[in-house]
Amino acid sequence: MISRNFAAILLAVAATLPGIVARLTDFPAGPAAMAAVSGLAILSASFLLLWACDAAQSEISQSLALAVVALIAVLPEYAVDMYFTWQAGRHPESDYAHFAVANMTGANRLLIGVGWGAIALLYWFRFRRPVRLEKDRKLELSFLGLATAYAFLIPVKGNLAWYDGLVFAGLYLWYLVIAARRPSAGLEAGGPAALLLRLPRMWRRLGTAGMFVFAAGAILANAEPFCEGLVGTGRLLRINEFLLVQWLAPVASEAPEFVVALMFAWRGQAGLALGSLLSAKLNQWTLLVGMIPGVFAVSHATLAHPIPMGDLQMFEILLTAAQSLLAVVLLASLRLSLGGAALLFAMFVGQLAMPALSAVFPRLALGLTPAQIHPVYSVLYATLAFALFVLRPGRLLRLLPSTRTH
Repeated sequence: MISRNFAAILLAVAATLPGIVARLTDFPAGPAAMAAVSGLAILSASFLLLWACDAAQSEISQSLALAVVALIAVLPEYAVDMYFTWQAGRHPESDYAHFAVANMTGANRLLIGVGWGAIALLYWFRFRRPVRLEKDRKLELSFLGLATAYAFLIPVKGNLAWYDGLVFAGLYLWYLVIAARRPSAGLEAGGPAALLLRLPRMWRRLGTAGMFVFAAGAILANAEPFCEGLVGTGRLLRINEFLLVQWLAPVASEAPEFVVALMFAWRGQAGLALGSLLSAKLNQWTLLVGMIPGVFAVSHATLAHPIPMGDLQMFEILLTAAQSLLAVVLLASLRLSLGGAALLFAMFVGQLAMPALSAVFPRLALGLTPAQIHPVYSVLYATLAFALFVLRPGRLLRLLPSTRTH
């Protein structure tokens, strides 16, 4: 077992090397090859980050541990999105701002529509039971609800300004302060993380820190070639770059987290699996969104101009907020049933496939144009959330006290 775990670490390190070498040597490669090599490096480094996080979380509270794991695990997503945002500030006339919003909204919707649903479906398939979260997870749900409520203001006022970033980042910092005060709960680590935990304290800390530094460096080094390679591949193959950035990039950057969560669910730890993706959703819907206007302002060297976004980007944010609203209402009872998971997945697939369906088979899309699908699905998400709230208002209201600091 030890040799297999050690081999997994070595394999992940080796898989990052082609991307690092290509980046450091400016190796000439086409956009598709560059996207593949750098994407593999980011994917492999993400596994290293997850293993290091698992090894480092045994001495802090479970809430804070899940928050830290979720935050570091989505570093690839941050690196990709912040690259697009930085380039948007330097080239505001370009499509980089649209790519930044596309990547952020795609990552958020994937977590709920695919991640949450997959855990519940897998757990039901294995154990014929719904996923149940611990009571401590009300903290994440409460703050996710607050961030979602504020997110609806962005499409209403038509921009994502610097003060919006302060609100989103402030919510996440508030959450971290509360999570840090909870008692420690040693989480069982498996795989390569367990190998690290068997080491003496000094070597364990050095090994964990080394994995953090190496993985973070690999991710940051490959963010630019991955982003540019992805956009260049879309142009070369005449595929919509917006769609590649919105869906393919988040899949590559968040695949390790999905894999680990599914493994937990398969082993019967579905509550922990869903809790980790809930924490990931919270930090992406607060800190990731909050960093976009700040990074743009620094790159653009002014706070006077919000990051440029059009109607499509506003509808993307509206749809993402509406999906989050339904997810919070569904999970307010700290239980995700098979029906709830199927609803989240079906709605996600519908909003993803409907634009293409409307272009090819307009009648099957009920006559909706691609521009109408986002607002229609947003209303549908919100209507479903309101209906569930009316049926059982108490379970949602019980989340409110969870934001107290005492």
